[in-house]
Amino acid sequence: MMTISIWWLRRDLRLRDNQALTAALAKADTVVPLFIIDPRLVASPYGSEKRLAFLWGGLREVDHSLRQRGSRLIVRTGFPMDVLPALVHETGAQAVFAEADYSPYARWRDQAIAARLPLRLVDGVTVHPPPAVVKADGAPYIVYTPYSRAWKGLLSPRISQLLAAPLHLTTPADVVTEPLPVEPDLPAGVPFPPGEVEAQRRLVAFVAGDEAPVFSYGDDRNRMDLTGTSQLSPYLRFGMVSARQAAGAALAAIAEAQRPDARKSAETWLNELIWREFYIAILYHFPHVRGRSFRPDLAGIAWSNDQPAFQAWCEGRTGYPVVDAAMRQLAQTGWMHNRARMIAASFLVKDLLIDWRWGERWFMQHLVDGDPAANNGGWQWTAGTGTDAAPYFRIFNPVLQSLKFDPDGAYIRRWLRELAEVPASFIHKPWEMPLRMQQEVSCILGRDYPAPIIDHDWARGRTLDAYGQARTATS
Repeated sequence: MMTISIWWLRRDLRLRDNQALTAALAKADTVVPLFIIDPRLVASPYGSEKRLAFLWGGLREVDHSLRQRGSRLIVRTGFPMDVLPALVHETGAQAVFAEADYSPYARWRDQAIAARLPLRLVDGVTVHPPPAVVKADGAPYIVYTPYSRAWKGLLSPRISQLLAAPLHLTTPADVVTEPLPVEPDLPAGVPFPPGEVEAQRRLVAFVAGDEAPVFSYGDDRNRMDLTGTSQLSPYLRFGMVSARQAAGAALAAIAEAQRPDARKSAETWLNELIWREFYIAILYHFPHVRGRSFRPDLAGIAWSNDQPAFQAWCEGRTGYPVVDAAMRQLAQTGWMHNRARMIAASFLVKDLLIDWRWGERWFMQHLVDGDPAANNGGWQWTAGTGTDAAPYFRIFNPVLQSLKFDPDGAYIRRWLRELAEVPASFIHKPWEMPLRMQQEVSCILGRDYPAPIIDHDWARGRTLDAYGQARTATS
């Protein structure tokens, strides 16, 4: 008698090293690969058209890979609590297999479904699930360094242990599917072709060979004018490459490094992958961080929340070139260099004194790799309101950050064409250009490029006062 399992795809758009698919195949000879277009997620105020287009493209690639193996992707639209029971009844499936997810909505959804159906959740979104990386007494870690030590103390994946993609899959021919949406389409300016094949290509390009970028990652990762990062974040976000494979590649690079500095660089990349899991664990253990500060003493900051200033930040019109370049990069590509994210976030929160939640939402509405845990963790780190955050009195100077991490202004010129001819001596502070030079380079301040909307030194003092008052009020 034919046995049937449903493989419910969520954040695992791949066939290689897919623990949910492997578990489904172990329990049945026929598998129904299912993706549910959940109206709650599609219509979320945190949604991004570019991210949605990237998702649709990734699903088309999954469907293509499945058809090569004799199967196909089944697509249904509706609330999972309605779709899954109907499909179980329709197919006679004995169980539903999926990767466990850890956002508040995902946990609520899965608990509701598990109460009605044989839902089997397996690991996969992270290397080590949040409940596995805790203190001896079961309490969660709230500081990264001890968390990372505990993470590294657990069994780590090796490349040789990864699960192979199945060679053949059987799916019932009579199961009806809906077409995948064709809109929104991925804009040409987004430099991330979706799918598992591209994810594998990028991973190999980053770690393969003695001179692979991973071995200079420690020095290059903060340079906005260089391609020094893996640029795998959108693929990790949707599981087009598994967290286990990325971590395994990092560990292999550490073992294979020929020089101490190369080894340190590979270790730095592994630490960044662990930061991703740390923030997922924080959201799992402290779901309230999605709506308010982790630190109670900084929950009552008197934000300025100047709407025109916020709009200028969103549109890349602050008059600070590195901030504006970052925001233009985000608008055009759906991605932003991580150092640029920190600079742009610090400027919004600590120069403009605008609530970090405004920036968190804006990033989620535009990032292809937008992830609730990592995005929230990053914003609260910069704001100084989160767990293991930067001290509240750390306020990035945008000019010094620009000088250090884009020394010749190449990043700025790439995204701010109006500053393309500005000499390196003024590219970070164009407001200091003499009028005659402004005329020579066709960049008149206030006409072709805005003057700074705020004085950094003054803003720094205002922010320190606001944070200090919030802390005093709760002491």
